[in-house]
Formats: sequence, C-alpha cells, structure tokens
Amino acid sequence: MSESGHSQPGLYGAERRRRWKEPGASGPQNLSGPGGRERDYIAPWERERRDGSEDPSTNVMQKTPIILSKPPAERPPPSTAPAPPPAPAPLEKPIVLMKPREEGKGPAAGTGSTTPEGTTPSPPTAATPPKGEKEGQRPTQPVYQIQNRGMGTATPTAMDPVVGQAKLLPPERMKHSIKLVDDQMNWCDSAIEYLLDQTDVLVVGVLGLQGTGKSMVMSLLSANTPEEDQRAYVFRAQSAEMKERGGNQTSGIDFFITQERIVFLDTQPILSPSILDHLINNDRKLPPEYNLPHTYVEMQSLQVAAFLFTVCHVVIVVQDWFTDLSLYRFLQTAEMVKPSTPSPSHESSSSAGSDDGTEYYPHVVFLQNKARREDFCPRKLRQMHLMIDQLMAHSHLRYKGTLSMLQCNIFPGLPPDFLDTEVNLFLVPFMDSEAESENPPRAGPGSSPLFSLLPGYRGHPSFQSLVSKLRSQVMSMARPQLSHTILTEKNWFHYAARIWDGVKKSSALAEYSRLLA
Repeated sequence: MSESGHSQPGLYGAERRRRWKEPGASGPQNLSGPGGRERDYIAPWERERRDGSEDPSTNVMQKTPIILSKPPAERPPPSTAPAPPPAPAPLEKPIVLMKPREEGKGPAAGTGSTTPEGTTPSPPTAATPPKGEKEGQRPTQPVYQIQNRGMGTATPTAMDPVVGQAKLLPPERMKHSIKLVDDQMNWCDSAIEYLLDQTDVLVVGVLGLQGTGKSMVMSLLSANTPEEDQRAYVFRAQSAEMKERGGNQTSGIDFFITQERIVFLDTQPILSPSILDHLINNDRKLPPEYNLPHTYVEMQSLQVAAFLFTVCHVVIVVQDWFTDLSLYRFLQTAEMVKPSTPSPSHESSSSAGSDDGTEYYPHVVFLQNKARREDFCPRKLRQMHLMIDQLMAHSHLRYKGTLSMLQCNIFPGLPPDFLDTEVNLFLVPFMDSEAESENPPRAGPGSSPLFSLLPGYRGHPSFQSLVSKLRSQVMSMARPQLSHTILTEKNWFHYAARIWDGVKKSSALAEYSRLLA
C-alpha cells in the first residue's frame, strides 16, 4: 500500500498468487471464496508451534515401526528339529493355614503373610467377607490361607520298607522273666522295653508262703504247659537242691508279659523263714529304721502285698494246705496299710475309699494247690467256702463273685445253688497225680488189675484240665480301672514305680513297724 492509502495492484496480486500455489495442511487456501479471508490462513511455522503446545494425549503422532534384522549371510542356519518345551514343574501340595481374623480388622487380617519367595499370595474367595458383614465383627467362619511350599520341587521321600515292616511286626516275645524289684527291694527299669502304648492289659500277681508252688502256677498260667521241663519255665521253680536246703528261689518281684498283653508278677515268699535265716547268719546290715530281723522280714512282705493290692487286677493267694490263719491275718494287715488310690483332685486322699467309693481293691483268688482227693468231696468243698467267707467277712477285697468252680463243669452232679456263699476258691491237685492214677487197683500182689478196661479213678478231673479251666477263668475276669485315668502299659509301669516308692516311704508302714518293735 502506498503512502496515500491506495493499494498497489501489481504487487498484491503477485503475493496472492504465490500463497495460493503453496500447499498447506488442508490443501490450497481459497482466499477469494466465500468466507475466505486472509486472516484464516495459517502459516506452516505457526501450525507447528501450535501443534507442540497442544495436549499430546489428544493428538498422538503415529510412528512407523522399524524392524531390525541381520543380513542373510550372518543369519544362523535353521535347526532340523524344534527344541522340546521345558517340562512343567511338579505340582506341590499346598499348605492350608487357618487363622481367625482378629477383632476390629478388615478381611485381610489373616492374609498378610508372604511366601518364602517374597511374593504375597492372592487371598482366596473364602477370605472375602460377605456384604452384610460389618467391619470389626468377628466372622463365624475361619479364614483360609493357601501357600505353596518353599522347599523347591523335591518329591516326598517314600517310607523305608524295613521301618514299615517293623511297625507291622508283633511285639517282642519274652522268653524268661526279668526283675521288676531286685532282692535289695530297689526298682528296675528294664521291663519298660517290652511294654506298648495300648490300654488293653491285665495285671496278675501272686502271694503265698514259701514252697507253695507260686512260680509253677504263674508259669503254667502264662506260657508253659505241664508236659514241659520245669527248668524251662518262664518263672524258675524251686529246684530239688533248694528244697533240701530249705531256701527260697524267687527274691524280689519278677516280671513277665505274654503276647496277649497279660502281665504276671511273681513275688518272693511272704513271712519267709529262709530270708530271716539269711539275715541272721550272714550278718546282713539292716536299714536304720528296723531294729530286729523278723520285723524287717514282715515289713518286706507287707510292702510287696500292699504293692500288689494297688497295681494288680487279680491277686492269686496260693496255699498248699487248708488253712493257715496267720495268712488271712496278714492279708487284712496288708489291706490296712495299702496306699490309697490317687484322686484327680489334690484334696485329702487319706480318707477310706469305702466311704466315697473311689478306693481301688483287686480281685482275690484263693488257690488250693496240691489238693488231695478228699478235698474235692462236696461236703468238704462247702466247709472250705464257708470258712473263707467268715474269715474275710470284714475285708473290702473282692474275694467272691468273680470265679466259680461249679460253672466250670468240674462237679457236674451239683446244682448251681449248692453253695450258700461261693468265694473265689479253686482247687488244683498234685502235678504228679497222673502217674499214680496209671496204676489201677489189684486184687492181690501177683494178680491182674481189676477193671483194666476202665480208666483209673482219681476223684477229680485231670491236672491239665483244671489248669486250663483256671486260666480261662482268670483271663476272663473284669479289669477295673486302677487309677482315675485309663492307663496304657507304659503308663502302668510309671504308675507302679510311683506306688512302689510311696510304699517304701509309707507313714502307715513306718508306724506299724514301730508298734511291732
């Protein structure tokens, strides 16, 4: 435009034509068209400046991807067979952890722990509380957390076949008895190796005077038969040499357990004259609490009897003649000084058990060993039952109602109510009575035997038959609970050790020994 305000047509026309020919982002600008004015034109540099100031999220520039590859000469040769895919890792058994959520915490109270790899496992759907549950309210269902083991992919080791087979084997069988209490009246712990952790156990003990056949009876009831040699019995019987010297074979308490889990306890003779003679002649030193040898022997016998009355289900009292009144007096004294049954509470347990019904008393069986033919007479049998019942009338021991000779079909002609009061009495004849019955009666010294086709008359069943019936009756006796809890075999052993220690330290026995002195 000139200074006078008029336009220069030539110069303006040339510039307009140049701008029209220059292409833009949206083609040629039509400045002469409708609405096309010069101010609508945007220069390219202005358009780039405006594009840089706009939000990149609204106008994203698309770039052409560039693929880089090696020249054909440098490429590795193709493999003949594709590589096998890697073997999947063996699945591991997950560990399920149950943890209740605490009061006032959210649903992730039990899922905050991490795995050993450092990653937090995602909580399962069981850990999400329902919508209706308020925050801080204790849920009724536990929270489950599942996590994998962090011990790698090691497979579980299989059980050793030797160990598995050992678990199926029966317990070790005893071949001979062992010491439970030695001759010095000390407890021995070797018997626990033969005991198991099971509660079906029966404990049978024996008491008797010297030479009555206690060891022989216990051997026949446990593991031996009358046909075997007595030197092979599990409880060593009195030898001929020992009988000639007047000594006792068993000292202390011997232990034996059968495969049927029945414990047999053989004891030294009570009130034994051979033990007293040994104390006097050998100048054996007595404990300081005993002044006289015969007092010490009697207290030893009372300790053994009181111990059996506490830890045994059945106590067999063996006698070889009927009857010794001092034996029944001894039994009542042992019952008097017997330790009381431990109670579950720590209250006074020194009260008599007969008042509250918690005191334990075993079954007592009177075994008449070496019985003669006339002892099996029904009239003599009734007198024996009546006398034992009168002597034990004031005793709390279970001496009747658990064993019956009439129910064993030993006396088939007697009615069940033949005996007014039937006690636990059983008769066993001499073991060698079978040889005597093989000699039938004869009319004269040189004559033939009378009734040679008939068996010899004995007046009672055979020895083997009576021992078998006695065994079946003893094994079928009730097994009352020894303590306030059910004891396994090993628990019984520890319980018996505690009772023996209590018997040796008993204040009642100490007071009784003081009165004897």
